[in-house]
Amino acid sequence: MLHHVILSLASNYEQERHLMEARRLLACILQPTRYTEELWTEPFGKPHRPDMYINQLLYATTSLSVEDLLKRLKSIELQMGRTAEERGEGIVRIDLDLMKYDDDIYHPRDWERPYIQRLLLS
Repeated sequence: MLHHVILSLASNYEQERHLMEARRLLACILQPTRYTEELWTEPFGKPHRPDMYINQLLYATTSLSVEDLLKRLKSIELQMGRTAEERGEGIVRIDLDLMKYDDDIYHPRDWERPYIQRLLLS
């Protein structure tokens, strides 16, 4: 059975290179149907660096269970070099968040962020 998913991709460190690499790795575990535009946004929250974020949404299908998909997303983040130490310094090589799996919503507060709302319309 194919499941419909929406993922959020974000990076604030070597942004374009990391987004491109994430898209390549995601294509190994998902069937991408559409990427939104890339949107540059100001950093927020703590700790943060002055580096701009690049954000994008991915609409895709997968036969993976939600649990397996979440494990694979974390595995891609680790494979791309994401560490707790860098996260503590505000460095985000790549952040892959499952936003929607079929009718189930994840990260409900993120859906309210202006850049997510804008990307949903792109």
